[in-house]
Amino acid sequence: MQQQGAHPSSIFWGLSARLLVLTVFFVMLAEVLIYAPSIARYRRAYLEDHIIRGHLATLALEATPDNMVSLELERKLLRHADAAVVALHHANHRLLALKEGVSPSVDVTFDLRRTGIVDWIGDAFETLIQDRNRIMRVIGISPKDQDTVIDIIINETPMREAMYGYSTRILQLSVVISLITAGLVFFSLQWLMVVPMRHLTSAMTAFRENPEDATTDIVAGTRSDEIGIARRELAAMQDDIRSALRQKTRLATLGAAVAKINHDLRNSLATAVLVSDKLSNIEDPEVKRVTPRLYDAIDHAVDLCSQTLNYVGDSDPEVRRELFHIYELVEEVRAEMRPAEGEEDGFTVRNELVFEMSVEADRRQMFRVLANLARNAKQAGATTFTVRATEHEDRITIDAVDDGPGLEQKARDKLFQPFAGSARKGGTGLGLVICRDIMQAHGGDLKLVEAGAKGTLFRLILPNSGS
Repeated sequence: MQQQGAHPSSIFWGLSARLLVLTVFFVMLAEVLIYAPSIARYRRAYLEDHIIRGHLATLALEATPDNMVSLELERKLLRHADAAVVALHHANHRLLALKEGVSPSVDVTFDLRRTGIVDWIGDAFETLIQDRNRIMRVIGISPKDQDTVIDIIINETPMREAMYGYSTRILQLSVVISLITAGLVFFSLQWLMVVPMRHLTSAMTAFRENPEDATTDIVAGTRSDEIGIARRELAAMQDDIRSALRQKTRLATLGAAVAKINHDLRNSLATAVLVSDKLSNIEDPEVKRVTPRLYDAIDHAVDLCSQTLNYVGDSDPEVRRELFHIYELVEEVRAEMRPAEGEEDGFTVRNELVFEMSVEADRRQMFRVLANLARNAKQAGATTFTVRATEHEDRITIDAVDDGPGLEQKARDKLFQPFAGSARKGGTGLGLVICRDIMQAHGGDLKLVEAGAKGTLFRLILPNSGS
């Protein structure tokens, strides 16, 4: 069943929308990570500000001869300092203090002289999670005089409320920043990626629906980034696929035509064989000289037709597996290649396999492969064709070696191309193509390992059914 064409996703559910959500999420995550040290720094600044206020409040005491002020002024100073008690310690151990009534009981003490960021963060979150007002004693060095230590007692609730307000402002600012950033990313992605990707997707969908329609081709463009490279590669791929489809269509038409004329062609060749047999009985020397050439021409025509029809009809070879000894198969190939009685061609098939080695494959097809390789070796001028095999854990390799003149580089480059890979004049180049198709149908492969002046080595690879 043909799959339905892909449809571009909605703008609200596509790639840009997902990246919009992710951008908002990551910006908020970054703000959360920044929030911890920020709120700790805000709390410390709040306390340092009260230290400065306390120091300013004690200046009124230093302005009096007896370091004393009236009760009313003392209340005003403490109210401006937002503290219940303010004490000042000089390096010479002089102590100045402001307090109204009895000093409240201290719940917790914080020393601003500690500099660890972890302590600041821990103290800040401890303040945020409180649900009651704690009385805090805060000790710090006056920023105006490094030899002066300020000791104040304040309520925690005003500081916690200020921290809540600061957190709300941070949240609002984070939301605004994340929305602005996400919006900019959204429109940038729409322009740079999503719209070009939609064009690519539409072009691929249109090409899949009608590969032969050249009007659906995507324009390569001049962009130098990854999208531009993808457009150019897609355009080149469309051209290559369309050319391949045209070639395959022509080959399919050719195959159908050859199959239709197969019967008439075989009858014509049979008639030619009968005529040639009658010619062999004529004692004319010229006829006897020409008759072998006629035989060769007829054999070549039969071989050409047979290989062409096999290639057309066996595009997907049927494999009927059975367990058999490879040694016996090679012996059958040896018998096949043996010359007729009374003739001697100097060609020998050597069987170097052990009898016990077996394989599960299509015996008829495997015979066809080995016989074809042996026949090619003989036609190339080899005198020996040696077959050996090696069993591995997951595969069986069968090496077919001949001592022929090897293959030219031009033949090696097009070895497995139909109608182009023949190493001999007049060959179709289909034999090795069919052999490799048979091996691949078995789940294996056929490879050219060596093709030097000392001979040619083809390797047949089969899955090991015993692994």
